[in-house]
Amino acid sequence: MPLRSLRSSVLVWPTRAEVESGLRQWAAHQARLRPELARVGYFGSYARGDWGVGSDVDIILLLSTSETPVQRRALAWDATTLPVPADLVIYTVGEWNALLASGRKFGRTLVSEVVWVYSRGESAPAED
Repeated sequence: MPLRSLRSSVLVWPTRAEVESGLRQWAAHQARLRPELARVGYFGSYARGDWGVGSDVDIILLLSTSETPVQRRALAWDATTLPVPADLVIYTVGEWNALLASGRKFGRTLVSEVVWVYSRGESAPAED
């Protein structure tokens, strides 16, 4: 989390490298707990390189399967150990592939921005 310098009121926000390292560790831990986790990446300001003090990290998780509705999936994931606040977007591999095939703007944005930090070999979706 952000640190305050002992001699000033300036916040020191984690760098992209620190956030990515924390996300890689978090993803590896989650993969050990959840065999349905196929892929983890981040997008948004950290992926584009225009993050700043107060930025959160936007995370995309791809699951092999899920019975939980899309809008409720993030409730089951604890991202509080990451170095900055996080927003989770969670799709199944099938939903992800359908999003890419649809040509929708959000899918195109994800394809252009996402930085993948974890992939579970055979369960990973088709490349972008």
